[in-house]
Amino acid sequence: MPQKKRLKYLLLFILLISALIRCGIAVYVQRQLDRQLERTYVIEGDADGYWKLAQTILHGDDYTIYTPPRRVLRMPGFPVFLAGVMSVVGEEHFRVRLVLLLTGVIACFVVYLLGKELVNEVIGVIAAALVAVSPVMAGFSVLFLSETLFALAMLISLWIFAKLSKIEFGEEQRVRGIMLSLLAGISLAIACYVRPSWLLVLPLVVVALIWNAKRNRTEAIKRCLFMILGFAVMLAPWTYRNYRVTGYFVPTTLWLGPSLYDGLNAQATGDSDMTFFDQENVLNTMSEYEMNQHYTQRAIDYARQHPGHVFQLMGAKLLRYWKPWPNASQFQSWWMMAAVSIIFIPVVCFAIYGAWVSRDQYLLLLITLGPIVYFSLIHLIFVSSLRYRLPAEYSLYILSAVGIYQFFFSQTERSQSG
Repeated sequence: MPQKKRLKYLLLFILLISALIRCGIAVYVQRQLDRQLERTYVIEGDADGYWKLAQTILHGDDYTIYTPPRRVLRMPGFPVFLAGVMSVVGEEHFRVRLVLLLTGVIACFVVYLLGKELVNEVIGVIAAALVAVSPVMAGFSVLFLSETLFALAMLISLWIFAKLSKIEFGEEQRVRGIMLSLLAGISLAIACYVRPSWLLVLPLVVVALIWNAKRNRTEAIKRCLFMILGFAVMLAPWTYRNYRVTGYFVPTTLWLGPSLYDGLNAQATGDSDMTFFDQENVLNTMSEYEMNQHYTQRAIDYARQHPGHVFQLMGAKLLRYWKPWPNASQFQSWWMMAAVSIIFIPVVCFAIYGAWVSRDQYLLLLITLGPIVYFSLIHLIFVSSLRYRLPAEYSLYILSAVGIYQFFFSQTERSQSG
């Protein structure tokens, strides 16, 4: 059987294993929650918020939650997706989980596509296999949280960026370059609809494309303008809606301020503790926009007045971000910590080796290392945990696949040829 055909069958087998693992976890999670009458979700706060927002969309109510109402608390991407799932299978948790797990399987496939685009099909298959068996990725696929959907949207945007970067400048490729530039902007906006933290990637990509163009910077600028156009048009409905409900230009959410203050205050540890928000209850006297400005300013003032503590917090956040096992207390059982660490530690080691052997392949390094470094820097300021690292691990696994291939298979091929 030709190697290409073998790889296709192997990929199908990997995707099947990915689905079976996630299906088993969905059954386990739902059974565990059904036995604990006081618990509805694995991670209560965020999951409950997403579920309720999805219900408002499903039932045609205002997109708002809590009292006093918060109208611009969350980006609508995951709630809209969740509402779409509910409209098909109903509002029973287990049935929704079974549909959600498909996002994890599709993400596994897109990792294959990205690995194939950046290196070759073998690397794509190895990376997909790593994603398929990752316990954290599999576990989060069945939770009512945005991590897996965001990872999928992010991977699609990276895949489009990879394809765009390979298109040469010139008349023959002009239309294709423009179309992919528009798609890149649209895909970036879709990812931002799930998680606004991907927003800063747009200017970074623009700078990278123009810098890399060298003698074709005029054409590169044109492509970047189409990318910005695609992004702006895609994000315009949400921005306009926010202007109507707040009276201000808000392209993302009004939860930046509290999130920033959560990571920069006298009691901050690097972990999230939003009890201050309920205790202070500033929404009784402020609008949602004013509340966001209030906490943003308090966080900035604290950082200016206490640079030493901010520096200590950065160290704590960095440790929490890169820790091989979960930080949350509910995931501190030895078997959970071992299951996560036994995958993540080798993955990082092989990624380091993969980066070394690929040190002259700048596009590969940018797309595989860029996201995990990007979020690591963001979460030096905001609170940090494994959850914020997880979406960026998907592309990192491609670099790990390179390391695995070079360490095991490449040496075998050299010895056989010798």
